This record gives sequence, structure tokens and C-alpha cells, in this order.
Amino acid sequence: MTAIAVVTTVGSKKEARRMAHALVEAKLAACAQISRIESIYAWKGAIEHGKEYRVLFKTTAERYDAVERAIRDLHSYELPAIHAFAFERISAPYADWIESSSR
Repeated sequence: MTAIAVVTTVGSKKEARRMAHALVEAKLAACAQISRIESIYAWKGAIEHGKEYRVLFKTTAERYDAVERAIRDLHSYELPAIHAFAFERISAPYADWIESSSR
């Protein structure tokens, strides 16, 4: 089992909470963390600037495809950012909790 974090960004706290609840309730993620962020990015020939919410899901590599599908289904953006990274080091009890909470 490889514990990972899957990250996306959304435009509102309401959407972030709705997505977080849906994935945790579906046992696709052990937990979700929501942070308010400021984003500056290139989009369709313009430089955009805005407030967003980052949602970080703690899950397993084996569930990545299902997590990505769920995020896409719930996301309001035309091109949502969805990416993941493995935890380089993680305490064994915490990794066990992630695995047992998302099955």
C-alpha cells in the first residue's frame, strides 16, 4: 500500500466542502483538508488572478483512478487541476489509518 495525497483546486468553499464530504463518505479518501489560496495562472491567453480553495485528499495509490473520476464528476472547472504525490516517509500507524479508512 502506498499512501498518497491527491490535490485539486476549486473556486468556492461550498464546492470544496461538498467534494471533501463526498469523497470521504464514499471511502475514497481517509480525510480531506481545505485551504484558502491565491492563484495566478495563464488561461486562454490571459494572466488570471483569483482566490481559490485547495482540497488535499489522503488516500492510497490504488484508489487514485477512482478519486480522479469522482473529482472530475463533482468539479465545476473546465480543466480541473488534479495531481497526486506519494508520501516519501509516513508513520506506519498513520499509513494504516489511511488504508483502513479508505476501503
